[in-house]
Amino acid sequence: MSIGKILVVLTDSEKNDFLPETLQKELSAITPEIKWLNPDFINEHGWDDALSSIKPEVLVTGWQTPRLPEAPQKYMGSGLKYVCHLPGSVRKLVPRSWIEAGLIVTNWGRSVSHVVAECGLMLMIAGLRRAGYWNSAMHRNGAWKGPDLDTRSLFGKKVGIHGFGAISSCLVRLLEPFDVQVSTYSPAVPDAILNEFGVSRSPSLEALFSENQVIVELASLTPQTEGIVTETLLRSIPDGGLFVNLGRGAVVDEAALARVCSEGNLHAALDVYTVEPLAGDSPLRRLDNVLLLPHIGGPTVDQRRTAGAYGVSNIKRFSRGEAMEAIVNLEIYDRST
Repeated sequence: MSIGKILVVLTDSEKNDFLPETLQKELSAITPEIKWLNPDFINEHGWDDALSSIKPEVLVTGWQTPRLPEAPQKYMGSGLKYVCHLPGSVRKLVPRSWIEAGLIVTNWGRSVSHVVAECGLMLMIAGLRRAGYWNSAMHRNGAWKGPDLDTRSLFGKKVGIHGFGAISSCLVRLLEPFDVQVSTYSPAVPDAILNEFGVSRSPSLEALFSENQVIVELASLTPQTEGIVTETLLRSIPDGGLFVNLGRGAVVDEAALARVCSEGNLHAALDVYTVEPLAGDSPLRRLDNVLLLPHIGGPTVDQRRTAGAYGVSNIKRFSRGEAMEAIVNLEIYDRST
């Protein structure tokens, strides 16, 4: 199967990070008909000009690529069949109507799960060591440790993971040297997978929260999981425990989390929020026992080429008529954020 033109719409920094020179050469080996555009061109001239004149079969996109128009029929008629989105969520880029009309869309899938898991491990250790508090206090207040130090270690802890997918499985492997006991609440995951990773199944979400000193939130966001982490669940975490969220912010009752943490018995380490960016007046920003990151759990700059290589591999599969990975179908689209 031959492939037509490829249109790449990335900023210079996205191009350098996701598609360094070696990957650009791999793209050129698939087809010499590659057109590179900066998103500014689309912002100025619109998609009409680019799609109707270039007539790409494959569109490669990044975070800064402008959103596709709402009506797909006109543009797919020009030959566009596949959008290879190098980052994760596609909802800001691709209207649902395009997927309904048959456009193939892929994203970075599981290619960066290990890097997200690395961030999760960092949040766990930093949260237990109270690193967020001490970093700020030493920079701003000249603070130093006192006799009532409340730092904890990850070694030997009971860790509960809500949701068990690709990131969770990578995290479990990273946790192996710490001799932790890991359990999960993820009813749809077969016992065989949990046994493979040495993870026990928690009978309920209530048991998961009340029986573990560290809770890691990695459940996907669906109508059923939105707001499922309630104040009652958060209060059931043992005193001195840690709640980590690097999954989806809206899974948690954020106001309740702020209330519980404000009482001092629960610590939190967060990378995701219900509304992003996190509001400047959010009570979470005022709590010394809440470590905050600005949703940077995805691939670091030096690891974005991993996602780029994954995208190039998918384009190769598309060119050969082979099965592709990380396809965003309507079900996945609807539960993504």
